[in-house]
Amino acid sequence: MNRHGTIVAAFGRHYEIELADGSLATGYPRGKKSPFAVGDEVELTPDGQITGHGERRSLLYRSDAYRQKLIAANATQLLLVVATDPSFSDMLLSRALVAAEQQGLQPVIVLNKCDLAAAHPELLASARALLAPYAALGCRVVELSATTDASPLLPILTGESSVMVGQSGMGKSTLINALVPGAAVPTREISTALDTGKHTTTYARLYRLPDDKAPGGTLIDSPGLQEFGLKHLNVHEIEYGFAEFRAFLGKCRFRDCRHEAEPGCAIKEAVAAGTIHSRRLDHFRQFTSESRHGSH
Repeated sequence: MNRHGTIVAAFGRHYEIELADGSLATGYPRGKKSPFAVGDEVELTPDGQITGHGERRSLLYRSDAYRQKLIAANATQLLLVVATDPSFSDMLLSRALVAAEQQGLQPVIVLNKCDLAAAHPELLASARALLAPYAALGCRVVELSATTDASPLLPILTGESSVMVGQSGMGKSTLINALVPGAAVPTREISTALDTGKHTTTYARLYRLPDDKAPGGTLIDSPGLQEFGLKHLNVHEIEYGFAEFRAFLGKCRFRDCRHEAEPGCAIKEAVAAGTIHSRRLDHFRQFTSESRHGSH
């Protein structure tokens, strides 16, 4: 008799599945390809073969010209973790926000390591400046230090299925350890020479948050990433993923305006007026150029 459960960890082509009774089982896909993601609700045979997944409410993934990388299924919320140190890529933030928008995920930016501001106030000031365009969009930004107090996140996580995404070294593992007692996720030091984090999490895992802290909440931790390809989205989907563009779409002189050198471009006029941040237009042009030319 087949069993049903939720994938809570992915190790290549092998999965850890939490069954309806709370016990754990190991599962594997039928063929060579593995179309499953952490968060998927699946059916598996007595010997552990996964025969299919239930209807997905969302699927966050990234892609380049060669392959797709599934991140999480059935999430409702995207936590984008950045830090005061090491430096982070605002372009990667824009990429993840476009992907989240396409799947209907609510974004929250978590600025970690704010305790460093006491000794290095310039780091916090620089991070805030980089995040200012996203805060202006209405994107929620939560400042905290995972090593001292992660509790500001608890109300946000309550009742939500959240997936945590960020570059290596931003402190995702430390956040998990602070939010999930007993998780004991290994953490590593930052590689200052490279100004980047050392990869710690090598697979995705779903954690159920404590009922006395964030009832009904689950949190999926994903491996640190340095890029977030959007090859699976067309130009119009990318355009719609920039929320501040929407009021101006359809108002350009040319219907197929790329918001580059064309005259009468409503988006460029909004940038000139300060309504749209110029950095965001730069990001849009980069993403659509990749979409048209197949690069990543």
